[in-house]
Amino acid sequence: MATTASDPFASRAKSILSELESKGEMKHLQTIEGPMDATVRLKMPDGSIKEAVCLCSNNYLGLANHPEVVEAGIKGLEKYGAGTASVRFICGTFDCHHQIEDRIAKLLDQEASYTFVSCWNATEALLPTLAEPGDAIVSDALNHACIIDSIRLAGVIKKGVRKYIYPNNDMGAFEDKLKAAREEASDDSVIWVITDGVFSMEGSIAELKTMRELCDKYGALLIVDDSHGTGVMGETGRGTHEHYGMAGSEIDLFTGTLGKALGGGAGGYIAGPKHAIDLIVQRGRPTLFSNALPATVACSADKAIEILMREPERVAKLKENCRYAREKIKAIGLEVIESPTAICPVIVGETSKAISMSARLLEMGVYVIGFGYPVVPEGEARLRCQISAAHEKSHIDQLVDALAKL
Repeated sequence: MATTASDPFASRAKSILSELESKGEMKHLQTIEGPMDATVRLKMPDGSIKEAVCLCSNNYLGLANHPEVVEAGIKGLEKYGAGTASVRFICGTFDCHHQIEDRIAKLLDQEASYTFVSCWNATEALLPTLAEPGDAIVSDALNHACIIDSIRLAGVIKKGVRKYIYPNNDMGAFEDKLKAAREEASDDSVIWVITDGVFSMEGSIAELKTMRELCDKYGALLIVDDSHGTGVMGETGRGTHEHYGMAGSEIDLFTGTLGKALGGGAGGYIAGPKHAIDLIVQRGRPTLFSNALPATVACSADKAIEILMREPERVAKLKENCRYAREKIKAIGLEVIESPTAICPVIVGETSKAISMSARLLEMGVYVIGFGYPVVPEGEARLRCQISAAHEKSHIDQLVDALAKL
């Protein structure tokens, strides 16, 4: 029978939505006409078009609309068609997949890599596939939702997988959890440590140097999801490990995205030892039962990585823009979390306030989204300003001027 107004779910859903609306916490989707760039054209509710400086995009290197990246995607579309129409192990593996996977492995100093339609899929494949009953997973409390769901799924699929959560970047608590995991483990159990490289809501970074030392001490494998770090952190944009002067090979496994700095299209990947990648290919449910990464995205992202590797000045400009933005925001008396990353969260407190401020900023031609509960804890709502190499200082000045007026 079709859903009716008296249906319990319909009643419950409408009640939740009504409460969000009354609290000023309802999220409204903005529509962009045209490409992602330093500025974008927004279609307003009344049908008018408003141009605004975009400071809420993950387009950290300004490659989403780069002519070479666009051209590579078009050529990929012309050569391979609209989609693979298959999962990888049937007939969905094209030569462009091998090309980008080789390039990702080289970028991260790993033996192999494997792509997915999203980093969420990649992360969801990782722990449920590689962990076994008796293993332990040690995770930072502020890890991304995809990591949290991967851990939960591993526990459901592989009964007996133990989990340990430590407070964000608390290395004392981290060692305590590692020690407990090792003491409770059998000789053939694996301890998996997983962390974001850059924490997406805070802009803070994981203590990878210390984590590597402690993982070695307790015999654990270190996994880093560097979705917000790859293309941003380190002198050449290799990621958070490079920021610490570490080689990519010092990280046991990476997950990451092609949908942020690396072209902004879509897709994710796992990179690591060949035996781990081979096991993912054989047993990872998100690749066994979901289509391959579209070839056009594989081609455009491959070109984006090529540009990153040949143009380190792009990373240098991003770093200077980030320094300038934090300096200017602090100068007008606002609280911005200190970090070397491209994420500049301005803490405002309540969710409704963040959403209201976001709306006012848009009226002034500045596109920044307010984040509140449940994306961040109650009382810690913020305007997450994200800086790009595509921005000029005049764009950042426009943001600061608008914030000052608020």
